[in-house]
Amino acid sequence: MTTLGTTGPAVSRIGLGLMGMSDLYGPADDKESVATIHAAVEAGITLLDTGDFYGMGHNELLLRDALRGIDRDRVVISVKFGALRDPDGGWSGNDTRPAAIKNFVAYSLRRLGTDHIDVYRPARLDPAVPIEDTTGALAELVAAGHIRHIGLSEVGADTLRRASAVHPVTDLQIEYSLLSRGIEAEILPAARELGIAITAYGVLSRGLLSGHWSASRSLAPGDFRGFSPRFQSGHVEQNLVLVEALRKVADARGVTVAQVAIAWVASRGEDVVPLVGARTRERLAESLGALDLTLSDEDLSAIEAAVPAGAASGARYAEPQMAHLDSER
Repeated sequence: MTTLGTTGPAVSRIGLGLMGMSDLYGPADDKESVATIHAAVEAGITLLDTGDFYGMGHNELLLRDALRGIDRDRVVISVKFGALRDPDGGWSGNDTRPAAIKNFVAYSLRRLGTDHIDVYRPARLDPAVPIEDTTGALAELVAAGHIRHIGLSEVGADTLRRASAVHPVTDLQIEYSLLSRGIEAEILPAARELGIAITAYGVLSRGLLSGHWSASRSLAPGDFRGFSPRFQSGHVEQNLVLVEALRKVADARGVTVAQVAIAWVASRGEDVVPLVGARTRERLAESLGALDLTLSDEDLSAIEAAVPAGAASGARYAEPQMAHLDSER
């Protein structure tokens, strides 16, 4: 177990990200998704991460179904809000106005079937709303008991400081993996200065670092990876060369590539909590194996040699999406 920042709840050393069970990674099976959530909770995972826009509410309803009969206090539910969708699944920007936040949280509480959300966070910075206003509205929800803690997602060091001046921030959810290490220069030091934990998503780079990916793999229509630069021809081949180098390190330890990649993120500090996006019990079991892997200094050196910082080919999002990331400015 660890604690999300200096003010947050105690959580498991690894969290479960639920997005792929509803959206953006091709078809998923609801029964298997529920079974995977059950298996995660039984294995001791307490941090469950969702978003109100994952499948336009489907993900929250799925989590509600999965948690029936499970003690609510046994889990920590993290919810992202603010991303606007259209009926065709398209994206229409972000809305973090105080009035909108109250609307979003009301619907999430109903869909989740709970009277409180443990960590509530805007999915992206809304350029039209000062972060002080957004944080102030969230602080009112904390005071009212509708949410317990405030989180942020994909924001830079300056935004972290401005938000923290209004109300304590529990954690920053941001992409962090062997292929995405941009937070190490300014964002991670600022978070540590402020007592803010990192909940790291994309620890397997959306499957690239799983050890199961191939350049010839076909994708379902609408799969996010079909638009992701790192999966495009000319980039994916170079990235898979890095994966094969990492596989040698994993083989030497008798573990899988995914386990090494997850363990590396966890090794960054007790304040860094990897979120694994397992959609099946099989992948969950593999991910949990990373908890039993302690990386030696020799292992860490070999990993750094296999996948040096900055070695990834291609940006982590397409250019229009990168423009919305405060963390990349």
